[in-house]
Amino acid sequence: MELSRPMTISTTSPREGLETNYKEHKQTGAGGLHRVLCMQGGDDDGSYAKNSEAPASAITLSKPLLLTAIQSLNLKLFSRIEEEKDCCIRIADLGCATGYNTLATIDMVVECLRKQYIHECGFEPEFEAFFSDLPSNDFNSLFRSLPAATTRHYYAAGVPGSFYGRLFPKRKLHVVVSLSALHWLSQIPDAVLDKRSAAWNKGRVWIDGAKKEVVEAYAKQSEEDLENFLRCRKEEIVHGGMLFMLMGGRPGFQQPENQLGDPDSSAKHPFATSMDQAWQDLLKMGLIDEETRDGFNIPAYMRSMEEVEVAIKRCGGFEIQKMEYHKIMEYSEEKHKEWIRDPVSYGRAKTNMVRATLRPIVEAHLGPNISEELFKCFEKQVSSDINLLHKTGYYGVIVACLIRMWE
Repeated sequence: MELSRPMTISTTSPREGLETNYKEHKQTGAGGLHRVLCMQGGDDDGSYAKNSEAPASAITLSKPLLLTAIQSLNLKLFSRIEEEKDCCIRIADLGCATGYNTLATIDMVVECLRKQYIHECGFEPEFEAFFSDLPSNDFNSLFRSLPAATTRHYYAAGVPGSFYGRLFPKRKLHVVVSLSALHWLSQIPDAVLDKRSAAWNKGRVWIDGAKKEVVEAYAKQSEEDLENFLRCRKEEIVHGGMLFMLMGGRPGFQQPENQLGDPDSSAKHPFATSMDQAWQDLLKMGLIDEETRDGFNIPAYMRSMEEVEVAIKRCGGFEIQKMEYHKIMEYSEEKHKEWIRDPVSYGRAKTNMVRATLRPIVEAHLGPNISEELFKCFEKQVSSDINLLHKTGYYGVIVACLIRMWE
């Protein structure tokens, strides 16, 4: 399916035009998810670059842990592996998306390692930074945002591909980070899209509060994905190297059907109640049928600390240096107060965030015209719910630092 394929609508009826648009995009299957799953590119109001405040907060929270982990690395071991005069330290950001978050993270890692090498080893190695994401990622916007080569301390390269498979040669990388990406799954479980299956997720677009069979199908897919991710990194990271992961998560006492924690967070989360209501509005307007609604599911799963730990131990080859769970406020208190005074502004901001994360896969399922109607319905739902504005929402995240062990 070509998302950029031009369409000719030969009718003057807006509804018929939308329906024509939908028919051309109806056949998006789970198998093609890797071709369309990405954060929204560009740098306009609906882009990920302009709507990544929550991931930025999570990265800021994890920064001290990341810096401490880097400072604990045995740099002399890396220097022995490669001749000092030819020493090149390779860093990768897996699931980099676009914008400030990935560039600031790479800058921070390189600068920390650079100073540490000068202090401990008496020389400065060269650095190579790999920015990796799915081929559908907007690498053009990312590389336009790169600092000039004369001002940065690393060589940059893009590596398109799924991090659930191999991306680099064996023992290539010294430091690998994956920030706010691993809660995205490689695919929607087949059973969830099968009407004949007990796991068919009828009437919903995500799994928070879904029936047991749906949640179990998602949990199984999540388990397979994380183990694949770890096995691939086990091959690619040098002995003594580091894997740093930050992903959406939940505390261990929280069952998987409760992906988001407290009721307020669940009510405010863009994947949950308001999104289901927006799809229901499309159905009431006659723009889609039930089959269309039931055929769309958001490919995300919030793992528990225990699920992550089990996957690490099952993979082997890594030592858990540190693993923590944190709750992060959806927005700053200043923003919260501002939006209570201006609900329309809140609805617009919340919708821009949804566009930034979901627009590519929604458009692949509905086409651009009906997908825009969906976002309008979502914005209306959020802006008109005054009670929602007074709730405080949180995101749960898991931060894990692993060291590649000798075997």
